[in-house]
Amino acid sequence: MSIVTVQLGQCGNQIGFEVFDALLRDSHSSHGLCCKRENEAYQASCKERFFSEEENGVPIARAVLVDMEPKVINQTLSKAAQSGRWKYGQHACFCQKQGSGNNWAYGYSVHGPRHEESIMNLIRKEVEKCDSFSGFFIIMSMAGGTGSGIGAFVTQNLQDQYSNSLKMNQIIWPYGTDGVSLFLKVSERPGVVALACNPSTLGGQGGQIRKSRDRDHPGDLMEHLVPHPEFKMLSVRNVPHMSENSLAYSTFTWAGLLKHLRQMLISNAKMEEGIDWHVQPPSSGLPSLGKMSLNKDLHFNTSIANLVILRGKDVQSADVEGFKDPALYTSWLEPVNAFNVWKTQRAFSKYEKSAVLVSNSQFLVKPLDMIVGKAWNMFASKAYIHQYTKFGIEEEDFLDSFTSLEQVVASYCNL
Repeated sequence: MSIVTVQLGQCGNQIGFEVFDALLRDSHSSHGLCCKRENEAYQASCKERFFSEEENGVPIARAVLVDMEPKVINQTLSKAAQSGRWKYGQHACFCQKQGSGNNWAYGYSVHGPRHEESIMNLIRKEVEKCDSFSGFFIIMSMAGGTGSGIGAFVTQNLQDQYSNSLKMNQIIWPYGTDGVSLFLKVSERPGVVALACNPSTLGGQGGQIRKSRDRDHPGDLMEHLVPHPEFKMLSVRNVPHMSENSLAYSTFTWAGLLKHLRQMLISNAKMEEGIDWHVQPPSSGLPSLGKMSLNKDLHFNTSIANLVILRGKDVQSADVEGFKDPALYTSWLEPVNAFNVWKTQRAFSKYEKSAVLVSNSQFLVKPLDMIVGKAWNMFASKAYIHQYTKFGIEEEDFLDSFTSLEQVVASYCNL
């Protein structure tokens, strides 16, 4: 089952390169923790899902690159070719000489319709190269004009033209202390995002390598983590997180990694350094409304569903019982239906042991509520409205968007 990646705008193309480069570097490093047969199956699975036919022995990324200016695309193509490990397709790019003016409305209402046919034809050709097509991985920014505006336009078109295919958007929110995605939290190690959201490369459940031809792994992930259409926001957290120079002086245990990962979830920490150990889930005898800790100032992060992905040495000994605590989850889902674990002894990068948590939880409530409040204030004072209305975006469109976002916030708050 193959994935076609659509990279939109400067941010989307820069992140997209890092994703593919990390995928291929990871697939070619075994670290001696799995047998030759499993390693070869892993490499074949990765290439089948993310890369198409080889050209002179070099795999070609299943990707379409879109930007309204050529500079970043040219740089991205060059970096991939210079790696010597992989490259982008020669005719899988679309760029123009005029940008989107850092204006969402211009990207969505002008560039989108003007170049719709050309962009969608490139995507269609890439889909047709897949023997078994699974869906799209769309990388775009919330800021700027091309990534946000054309990204929204292209996503809408993909939904119309490929309604039965999986679509996973990685939307980078660039102006906070953390990058946040609608559907995915962006790790500071971009490869982790791809490895987490497209787990065909992550081996299998119960330590068994699952063949990509047998399972639709992105579909499995969405089935596990999105049990209700109102809740589609996923975050990614990973441990450990350190420079390669420090690894030689560090020792990790599964118990320690999973303890930190669980508390990162509970206290809604993005990194280990941000863990608040005072936040605890409510005991089973206490009211679950809002799932707050005994200290009312410390909000407990309630989950709908969690997936833990474990990679490395002695992975079968890892105890994940802490993630099965009913207090972690909304009352209308039992942990048996809300939690899954995937394991493989094949290590990630240079980490002997590593753990990734993909979570559907309340992680986005606070930043999203904050940004909606700021947008309301700007809208009420008519700030920048003319920059949108002159390209066909009406004030009613703003109101509809506010309503949609407020509904998302309310749904997650009421878990």
